[in-house]
Amino acid sequence: MWFNLDGLPVCFPYAAIYPEQHAYMGELKRALDARGHAVLEMPTGTGKTAALLSLITSYALANPSRPLRLLYCTRTVHEMDKTLAELRLLFSHLPDPSHLLAIGLSSRKNLCVHPQVSASAAVDTGCRRLTASWVRDKAASDTTPSPLCDYFETFDTAAHRGDLASYISPGVYTLADLRSLGCQRRICPYFLARHLVKHANVVVYTYQYLLDPKVASIVSPEMMMHNECVVVFDEAHNIDNVCIEALSVTIRKQTLEGAHRNLRHISQEIDRFKATDANKLRAEYNRLVDGLAQSGHLPISDAWLANPALPHDILKEPVPGNIRRAEHFLAALWRLVGFLDQRLETENVVNERPDSLAASIYPLAGIDKKMLRVFYDRLQSLLITLEITDTDEFMHIQKICDFATLIGTYTRGFSIITEPYDDRMPNIRDPVIQLSCHDASLAIQPVFNRFQTVVITSGTLSPIDLYPRLLNFNPVISRSFAMSLTRDCICPMVLTRGSDQLHVSTKFDMRSDPGVVRNYGRLLLEMASAVPDGIVCFFVSYSYMDGIVSSWNDMGILQDTMQHKLVFIETPDVVETTLALDNYRKACDCGRGAVFFSVASGKVAEGIDFDRHYGRLVIMFGVPFQYTLSKILSARLEYLRETFQIEEGDFLTFDALRQAAQCVSRVIRSKADYGMMIFADKRYSWHDKRSKLPGWILSHLHAAHLNLSTDMALHTAREFLRRMAQPYDKAGSGQKTLLTEEDLQGMSQDDMEM
Repeated sequence: MWFNLDGLPVCFPYAAIYPEQHAYMGELKRALDARGHAVLEMPTGTGKTAALLSLITSYALANPSRPLRLLYCTRTVHEMDKTLAELRLLFSHLPDPSHLLAIGLSSRKNLCVHPQVSASAAVDTGCRRLTASWVRDKAASDTTPSPLCDYFETFDTAAHRGDLASYISPGVYTLADLRSLGCQRRICPYFLARHLVKHANVVVYTYQYLLDPKVASIVSPEMMMHNECVVVFDEAHNIDNVCIEALSVTIRKQTLEGAHRNLRHISQEIDRFKATDANKLRAEYNRLVDGLAQSGHLPISDAWLANPALPHDILKEPVPGNIRRAEHFLAALWRLVGFLDQRLETENVVNERPDSLAASIYPLAGIDKKMLRVFYDRLQSLLITLEITDTDEFMHIQKICDFATLIGTYTRGFSIITEPYDDRMPNIRDPVIQLSCHDASLAIQPVFNRFQTVVITSGTLSPIDLYPRLLNFNPVISRSFAMSLTRDCICPMVLTRGSDQLHVSTKFDMRSDPGVVRNYGRLLLEMASAVPDGIVCFFVSYSYMDGIVSSWNDMGILQDTMQHKLVFIETPDVVETTLALDNYRKACDCGRGAVFFSVASGKVAEGIDFDRHYGRLVIMFGVPFQYTLSKILSARLEYLRETFQIEEGDFLTFDALRQAAQCVSRVIRSKADYGMMIFADKRYSWHDKRSKLPGWILSHLHAAHLNLSTDMALHTAREFLRRMAQPYDKAGSGQKTLLTEEDLQGMSQDDMEM
């Protein structure tokens, strides 16, 4: 349908729209009009993606003088596919979509169609062995040519002719569509998608393609120069953690052992080149006199990951003379690895800033900050000169150079923490050097500066005022929306005690109490006997889950639970967890019912939906606080307090409650769905904790459900399920929860009269 929103004609791909979607679009339009940033919290299951795509596409079509482009960032490949499917539906309702192109972009692993390479474990390495410029040059000159990738050859030929556009017509292309196109036209879908990024109206990819400097400047440098872009970070409740991880490096003994192997291999290659092709090493030396910016002119198949931090002007500086020659740079790398080896021999915990560590490197290894800054790019240049294609083999020395470049570039916002032992295993020596970024704004600030509108959105952003402080930006729009419902299909409860009236909590001094363990087990057993289909349980950590499940097994609670439902468990292994999820869904589909045990910080809590019968109840056992004795966390909390005036308790509570909200929101994925949420910890009854939950959950958390025991929660659950079994009016008999085109026209006329 089409409707008018503050003078903007909007195309919406459905016959009716939720009131909150209409309000969401209004706030988004105001942000676009103001050319500013926005933070918007929209309840799960209310069509946030459809509203975003419809409004931004309609805005771009209505303003041809301002050719807007949309960069839509998701957390996972699965969410990319869902976004592109929604976009395809929208395009089918536009009057003339013939000039619009939307693509999804992912790694070689997800796009490669070469029969042998795509089936291998190391797709990147396999691709480089067939597409690197020196491999292709050698194949062209040899009388017995080595094998090449036919798909890339087609791409390269078309690129030189300038007719790549003939291989793809306007429309929406998912990753599967690109692979299918590649097979049909015998062209590489990965490099074709890379080329199309600069021409597409809509690009959908994961966060790292914009937030990780190593990836962003390789994949979409043209985008960085095009400020007429709208950037959307969907499901962005953990975006600060994504930013921090992009600029953090961990070095262990195994990393240094791998770096030693890499350096020996590089030394052999340098000797071989000196004997057979010394001209290439001399050419590299001359090139480095002009700086490292030449990496931007490499063939598309040769470009490795870019510098993790460097601004472009540093790349133009000449490389320091004492590391221009390959053998001199190799010697510097040996000295740096030796320095880090010595650091790992410490018996004490050491916490220092980058400038302090850089100052201690110079007298012992003879490497100053200016040299450290260019280590990463200097290594990339050397590996390309030595014609090395196996990227995976050299990841250890790349990590060392990543570490060096970061400490040579930044002075604030980082800590280098050296620990000889893990606090959780104090008797086993496991030394580690952790370069930890504490300031999420370092990674995302270039995005805010370069693009006119950046939208941070999710279903769980409460408290919404903390994100601008964490990311250091000023949004023009910041708003949280409620959920309009025809029935109370969400039933959150706070369980504070068991049937024996003993309090339950995962506080450190209570979590091992046999009474708490037994009461948690009785809660699970009672709910498994009363709630149909699927139940999902989230625990605060893997270690806690392992311990309590073992105790339940000893008590016989697990066996009693399996009389009612099958039990499946998430593990750190992705393959095992995927298999467990598949079997969990099968058990729910066949009517047997199942319980899935998961971890609040695991993959299931972030990317898996338990809609409909797959999740009628979510139990959050405890409050998922981070491990507060962590040296990394302590350093970050200190930095947040000093720099952004965010108190330790406020951040820890915010982080734990957003994680809990994300876990329980897995159960509701549409307004036609229904489910219960049990917050099983007495601390959720405290106002300072409970108030950090999203407003759309709090609005359904009734006062009578704030201090329940197990038997009271069981009674509430049975009453709720009985109500949900009754027929209901989906359109809403009182307040309208679905607005038709006529309703919107009436609202528009009322606004004009006012």
